[in-house]
Amino acid sequence: MKLAVALLLSAVSICSSLAADPKPDAVVKNRNIDARVFLDDKIKADAALAADCLADGKKWLDKNAADAAASRKQDPQFFKDGGWDFERKYSIRSVVADRYVSVLRDDYMDTHGAHPNSDVNTVLWDKSENKRISIRPFFTETADNGPTMKAMVKAVIASLRIEKKKRDTSETATEEWFKGVAPSLLKIGAATLAPSTETGKSSGLTFHYPPYAVGPYAEGQYVAFVPWETLKPYLTPEGARIFGGARPKGDADEQ
Repeated sequence: MKLAVALLLSAVSICSSLAADPKPDAVVKNRNIDARVFLDDKIKADAALAADCLADGKKWLDKNAADAAASRKQDPQFFKDGGWDFERKYSIRSVVADRYVSVLRDDYMDTHGAHPNSDVNTVLWDKSENKRISIRPFFTETADNGPTMKAMVKAVIASLRIEKKKRDTSETATEEWFKGVAPSLLKIGAATLAPSTETGKSSGLTFHYPPYAVGPYAEGQYVAFVPWETLKPYLTPEGARIFGGARPKGDADEQ
């Protein structure tokens, strides 16, 4: 009797676990690849943002499915244990001034290499215009090698050095590892508006780096934080309007 009850409870637990697993919002599954895209509930609540993320995710699925098919054709021996495994998740990091939505895009890729890999990128969404934007509207100038971008890079590298010291990986806090962080919007890193202790504001910018970007694979991802006070001399009126407050204590731990 006890065994029967235990088996029943185990079955219920398994079913509950399966029921709790979120359903992908887009899937490509065949003998070459099992790839999935997930949107978090907050993104789904915004129809325009959800449509944009889903279109982006489907394009990513199709590209990797084509790459997997081509790879199998060229090197079928690498698929003897199954196809590639890919997953992409879109999640909201912050909403500032009830207008600017920062989205994190996290990727997982397993192509049967030495180890799986991951990537991170970001989307900045303007709810009032229903379109993607950059951080450019918040700054008076963002020219390559200009004063704003140079100040940002200096602050980013200072933040990365602090993070590496915390992780006891200071030996890789070198110019060689930081050379990819350049004073250019396209090369400084994927940015988000950091949340703030002040409602509706952003406490500054966070820059997100995947493995290999600013350190060896074993060190994983890094997030650099640049407080808005550092950026204050370079802000437009809109930038001055949306920045304020301090970074919440738990934010660094969550990144």
